[in-house]
Amino acid sequence: MEITPELRRAVADAGQEHVLRFFDQLDESGQRRLLDQLSALDFKELETLIAEYVLRRPRIEIPPDLGPAPYFPLHPADSVQGVYYQRARARGEELLRAGAVSCLTVAGGQGTRLGFDGPKGTYPIGPVTDRSLFAYFAGGIRRAGEKYGAPITWYIMTSLLNRAATEEFFRQHDFFGLDPHRVFFFTQGTMPAIGYDGRLLLAAPDSLSLSPDGHGGTLLALRKSGALDRMFDEGVSILSYFQVDNPLVPVVDPLFIGLHDLERSEMSAIMLAKTGPFEKLGNFCVSEGRVQIIEYSDLPPELAEKRNPDGSLAFIAGSPAIHLLSRDFIAHLTAGGSLKLPWHRADKKIPYINDRGEKVTPAEPNGVKLESFIFDALPLAGRVMVLEGDRKSVFAPTKNATGVDSAESCRTMLVERNARWLEAAGVEVPRTADGQADVKIEIAPEAVLDSDDARAYAAGHAVTLPRGGEVVLD
Repeated sequence: MEITPELRRAVADAGQEHVLRFFDQLDESGQRRLLDQLSALDFKELETLIAEYVLRRPRIEIPPDLGPAPYFPLHPADSVQGVYYQRARARGEELLRAGAVSCLTVAGGQGTRLGFDGPKGTYPIGPVTDRSLFAYFAGGIRRAGEKYGAPITWYIMTSLLNRAATEEFFRQHDFFGLDPHRVFFFTQGTMPAIGYDGRLLLAAPDSLSLSPDGHGGTLLALRKSGALDRMFDEGVSILSYFQVDNPLVPVVDPLFIGLHDLERSEMSAIMLAKTGPFEKLGNFCVSEGRVQIIEYSDLPPELAEKRNPDGSLAFIAGSPAIHLLSRDFIAHLTAGGSLKLPWHRADKKIPYINDRGEKVTPAEPNGVKLESFIFDALPLAGRVMVLEGDRKSVFAPTKNATGVDSAESCRTMLVERNARWLEAAGVEVPRTADGQADVKIEIAPEAVLDSDDARAYAAGHAVTLPRGGEVVLD
């Protein structure tokens, strides 16, 4: 195959000729693979990114007027707000019945940190049955469609690495009872890894070292995949966004949806009250009237530890990455086929091919991967709404095998959430001396979506929970 003069010139002008050093030794498929990757790059933009994010370390500028972002509290502050919450919940239910809401799961990751070989969404998390993360979301989406009388389309963003395996998993499980037409897979974009000298790294003689471009790339990928067009066709105006590692998240929340709509928000977020000033959650802040998230590692200690007169943290609002996005907002941000969000630098140990064609596995970080984050769209929104969530009910991330934010802690939180639902429905739950549920309870999400469903389920079934036992309610 021949390299077009335009592409060869672009590569040379960017000082990246080394990526072609093995080109003449490649077979036709290898040449095509490398040329396709290079043709997809904007070398002018890449030069700018290398200068700004690789050859120097970006400085995080904290605005002088930075303050805590306002939010709606978990419980209404007064009777007036209570009435507004009731109105919002009713509006959210109305939108769900109208089919105006779809779900979006970011599922590009692998289960490596869990010691699991496969897409993270296929990880078995059920406390009793080992049902997968995907099965939890699928069950909730299925039940929500039944409950509100309008099927919900589920958009799942995969990576190049796990797309095929993810789709095969869904086929093996008959799409968990969902209409396959209502499950839309699409692939996030990639960015090339860059050595500290500013040169693109090769993963193989015929391939750049590519990695996912971060969950910020979700928005542009929605447009490029045709998902955004489909939302228009289906009359969907709101996307419920959540990450694949959090099976406790409500796939749709009528109160959240209703407040988003009534507040005319373009992008909304759930916040959690932080457990301490340095908890590893991004901080909801406001500057010049714009809501933004400052990462926990970037918020100065004097702000992180700042207290209100009552002793509570001033910057109390942490982000669990649960959002609502208006379709029109996504369309506006991606008009013209591009999306300008800031990039974030991650120093990594990146295997690469050296000048002799040898594979090198570095022992220390040797380059940079660039990612964009979806929360950086918040300052671009005309209106933003933030609602406090109940940590015990919405956030159980599965990031590690054991310890904090682990599969172990997630299963415990799922059991405890189920126990609270059943107790509120009048079911006796055996507990240990320290108050923990003394029975493993797994509730099928396709049977019970929320606490209201749990009450209805308990009313129609004889539920017995044996001490020290295991129970599956489906």
